[in-house]
Amino acid sequence: MNDAALQTRAREIVVDEVFPHAPETIWKTLTSGELMARWLGMVPSDFVPVAGNRFTYQTTPAGEWDGTIHCQVLEVIPNERFAYSWKGGHEGNAGYGSLLDTVVTYTLEAAEGGTRLHVVHSGFVLPRNDTAYRNMSNGWSTVISRIAAVTGEQEQ
Repeated sequence: MNDAALQTRAREIVVDEVFPHAPETIWKTLTSGELMARWLGMVPSDFVPVAGNRFTYQTTPAGEWDGTIHCQVLEVIPNERFAYSWKGGHEGNAGYGSLLDTVVTYTLEAAEGGTRLHVVHSGFVLPRNDTAYRNMSNGWSTVISRIAAVTGEQEQ
């Protein structure tokens, strides 16, 4: 192995939260485009929770990157597991907007008094994705906490 290979490290962001709602209700919040936009803060374009479906999010552009996040639904097991690819950035960018090729996986599990939601955003390659990893580590904690409010509104 050369020095560059030794210095490259893959990381993941993990958020684990228990919500006082049934798995079916959390599932709807995670897989409805309209509800995703409310808790994630980005509107998914052409989203359908069907394996193979391609969709996009739009965020702030940087350098040679137009700000488009390209996603593809990888796995759908209703009320249990939902995963999609999350790709963006540009190879010519350093820092914000660097090339990113990751996967977001949501796992739901019945828990006492509700549902445990385990979120893993994996595939950050450090040091190239340092900025994205730092920003999204804070971001995922924030947006996952919004799920409670959006889900609670559905039950009213």
